[in-house]
Amino acid sequence: MAPFLDDAFGNPSGLHGVAQRAKNALEEARERAAALLGADRPLEIVFTGGGTEADNLAVAGAALANGRRGGIVTTPIEHEAVLETAAFCGRLGCSVEYVGVDAVGTVDPVAVAGAVDESTAVVSVMAANNEVGTIQPVAAIASAVRDVNPSTVVHSDAVQAFISEDVTVPVMGCDLIALASHKVGGPKGVGLLYVRNGVELEPVIHGGGQEIGRRSGTHNVAGIVGMVAAMEVTVADRTAFRDRIGVARDSFEEALRAEIPDLEVNGDPQRRLVQHSHVRFPGISAETLLVRLDQAGVAAAAGSACQSGAIEVSHVLDAMGFDETRAGESVRFSFGWVDDVADGSAAAKEVAAVVHEVRR
Repeated sequence: MAPFLDDAFGNPSGLHGVAQRAKNALEEARERAAALLGADRPLEIVFTGGGTEADNLAVAGAALANGRRGGIVTTPIEHEAVLETAAFCGRLGCSVEYVGVDAVGTVDPVAVAGAVDESTAVVSVMAANNEVGTIQPVAAIASAVRDVNPSTVVHSDAVQAFISEDVTVPVMGCDLIALASHKVGGPKGVGLLYVRNGVELEPVIHGGGQEIGRRSGTHNVAGIVGMVAAMEVTVADRTAFRDRIGVARDSFEEALRAEIPDLEVNGDPQRRLVQHSHVRFPGISAETLLVRLDQAGVAAAAGSACQSGAIEVSHVLDAMGFDETRAGESVRFSFGWVDDVADGSAAAKEVAAVVHEVRR
């Protein structure tokens, strides 16, 4: 990234030499990103200001393309970037339908297809949930949707999944795929949207017409270069990451169960991201637990933080059928590249100690 923060600090839309150096780096990054995703052509890659913007462009862009007010089908466990965009489109006159999930957070492809009709412009189902880690049958959903309405485009927020799952166009079968740089160790504030050739989108950011009119604004060349470099490292290291982090996560949960027999693991036990451990500690407020864990040097999360700073009950757990008490006792732990079995064991020891102390 360094050259594009210094001597090659040019606007890639310009014509002079410094600008063209930035332009070359931008297009090279586009080609590399397309190759990583198995896209047919580099111009199917649209760079954005992050995963949220990519989701906005996908959902609103598809629903509002060509002046229409197309229908949206999604699930209640999506990231707020999808849910809030769908709600916004609903206020503009688009129909919005939510397909429920089961107790482990999985959506049924048949149910999704059953919600699609001739007016449905876009179906949006995430590749894997960002809270409980449940992996969705996205390819089966895309196939089922096309059987009902071939003109409906299928979008997947793959922000959380890319680090450990095979997120490519041939595997997922989607028309739109959103990614975010910071989830794979790249710089914050950069993302991309894969847009299958021929899919038309109404832009959500208007201006100079960059990205073939799909996303206006001066490109963050350094950020884009950094994101694609991080994506390449991620793909190269993915198998090792899955093996190492899977063992670390499992040892963490096993150590917790040994100390806290009534602990419950949320999400699909068979199809969840290896880097996620979403657990319930019966009788303990997640908010209380998080404060004590932070003091002990363990960073975790629960629900979503609202403007008051308090924790709101997770909309994901609510959709999975958790009551307020059960949801309020659940905490998410995440594992990353630098973690190993020793880190999992150390974290479990700290968590167990805090739980026992709070329960006294």
